[in-house]
Amino acid sequence: MVIGPYRLLQRVGEGGMGEVWLAEQSAPVRRQVAVKIVKAGMDTAHVVARFEAERQALALMDHPAIAKVFDAGATPEGRPYFAMEYVRGEMITQYCSRHRLSTVDRLAVFLQACDGVQHAHQKGIIHRDLKPSNILVTLLDGRPVPKIIDFGLAKAMAQPLTEHTLYTELGALIGTPEYMSPEQAEMSVLDIDTRTDVYALGVVLYELLTGTLPFESKSLREKGLDEIRRTIREVDPPRPSTRISNTGPGPTRSIDGDRRVLVRELRGDLDWITMRALEKDRARRFGSVADLAADVRRHLDNLPVTASPPSTLYRTRKFVRRHRIGVGVTTTIAILLIAFAVTTATQARRIAIERDRANQEAEVARAVNDFLRNDLLAQASANTQARPDTRPDPNLTVRTALDRAAGRVAGRFEKQPIIEASIRFTIGHTYVDLGLYPEAAEQFQRAVELRRGALGENHRDTLMAMNDLGDAYSNLRKFKEAESFLTHALDASRRVVGEEDPLTMNVLNNLALVYSREGKPEQAEPLYIRSLELMRRVLGKEHLDTVTTLNNLGMLYVRQRRQAEAEPRLVEALSIWRRVLGEEHPYTMTVKNNLAMLYDNMGAYAKADPLHREVSEFNMRVLGPAHTNTILSLGNLANHYRLQSKYAEAEALLATAMSSVQKLPEGRNRDSLVQTIENRFVELYSSWGKTEQAAKWKKRAAP
Repeated sequence: MVIGPYRLLQRVGEGGMGEVWLAEQSAPVRRQVAVKIVKAGMDTAHVVARFEAERQALALMDHPAIAKVFDAGATPEGRPYFAMEYVRGEMITQYCSRHRLSTVDRLAVFLQACDGVQHAHQKGIIHRDLKPSNILVTLLDGRPVPKIIDFGLAKAMAQPLTEHTLYTELGALIGTPEYMSPEQAEMSVLDIDTRTDVYALGVVLYELLTGTLPFESKSLREKGLDEIRRTIREVDPPRPSTRISNTGPGPTRSIDGDRRVLVRELRGDLDWITMRALEKDRARRFGSVADLAADVRRHLDNLPVTASPPSTLYRTRKFVRRHRIGVGVTTTIAILLIAFAVTTATQARRIAIERDRANQEAEVARAVNDFLRNDLLAQASANTQARPDTRPDPNLTVRTALDRAAGRVAGRFEKQPIIEASIRFTIGHTYVDLGLYPEAAEQFQRAVELRRGALGENHRDTLMAMNDLGDAYSNLRKFKEAESFLTHALDASRRVVGEEDPLTMNVLNNLALVYSREGKPEQAEPLYIRSLELMRRVLGKEHLDTVTTLNNLGMLYVRQRRQAEAEPRLVEALSIWRRVLGEEHPYTMTVKNNLAMLYDNMGAYAKADPLHREVSEFNMRVLGPAHTNTILSLGNLANHYRLQSKYAEAEALLATAMSSVQKLPEGRNRDSLVQTIENRFVELYSSWGKTEQAAKWKKRAAP
């Protein structure tokens, strides 16, 4: 029989819907090909649709492990056919058995087949009927090369394969039972995906390693349809090593007649990899053929594999599913017997926990209040200042009183670490309000240590202290330390209290601030945006933390020169603070300062000028000349004058700022402020054209 340029020589195979012939092609090249034709009398619309699906599937693919399609057409009688590469080979299992390949060599051939299937998946094609008879091994340059054939049951994942509509009959198993995935056995192919082929490859791997199928073919097919489906869906086959060791004389694989050697070879990695590929629950299966192949390669390279044996809990759940009625009755009786006792015990325990927590919180509050009243505020009393260990000071400052109080904490609460941590936490926040970040960091560090020891690494109170310690380090420009504490606090708080808890949202903002100060805007921006989204939804648009984050995001855009995005956020933050906190609140002044810097960047000096003046005057009057905010605002105002070529006014402001900085005590905070003002001098004299002075200040500012 001649079909187009093909002369049929010999029928070499027959399936449910088609015949495969060895044929000789005469033009345009002479070669032997395989011609697949729809059987006479089988050319219904349904069969033609399946046939064309295979033809289109093969045409999409180009991989050395997949048989190539050369041509397609129809016989004079109208039966569809296609010509494809003729593979002279034998089934992968037969080839490996006949050549007595070692386990390593079998895995090498198996990996080539995996690469071919993965290629098909990348083209959007699922085979759905992978088995040894569809994976033929031929020799190429003396090397075994697998060829995947028969995509007759292939399913397109992303696009239709033919113009014909193809339905799978309800109640018909599609595939070969021994290699069929549990989801195929459900007889609902609407949700079949690439993990079906992962399962089939797992069966092939099982057969390559053991010489037997997970479920013996004869006994499986002797069962009724429902029992076949139940076995595939619910019964777990033994591990490969177990199958080898427990099977009596028969067609199992062995190494030189000694099964013990093979058992040792399969036990562990290969057991786990194979059984993970054969998982009934496809969510626990390898996610792709590439993942399966990668684990096999890791085994061959003596690297740790990702597969692992199922947990006891998982096996228990599967047992319960298989025996639902019996387990259900037993469980119900047990629950009825113990429910009352459990409920009563739980309520009693909950009441005891709440009582203990309330007592502890009350004790901590009393201790903190007593310390603040007797050791901090009482220092203003003349009688207290007359103590032998304290020199009277008629002009006692908050800073001095705070330092004295902080010095009295150590050793005072040796058996009450939670109380000491709370006091240090409070003192640390007071130092922050005074702009004394080194002292604040010292208190927060000790609070973290105490809470970590008493409450644990991931307790909410410990994470709160870590958050504040990270923020203090950020203000000291110790970014590495800040990142370390804040990253841990963020990961732990997401697990412990959830992302919508105020603590988690605050850590998000602080970590974003660290990245922003480090010059990592691409890492800071998504954290700011996520934090702002959560705060607006959970806390409200006018909450302190929400507006603070809005301001910080605006400043990130200022530093990036993204004026169009920065201005509306800073204007919105300023509007809210003016309405909620008033014109002269420190938070309001912070946003005014940021908005003024933005207007300087935009060249809108008339808008920036009154804002700079308000902020500097307020800081000098309320916070004093030595406060960090005052010094920085003087530097910003000086820069504002420099940009307008008002060099003398800028020089005078920087001299005032430097004088204030030099009066500060030695420490990291002082060094940072000194360097900031020195850099401002460099900018000023460079713009002024005074190169000699600029060089002098640049040398001083160099770290």
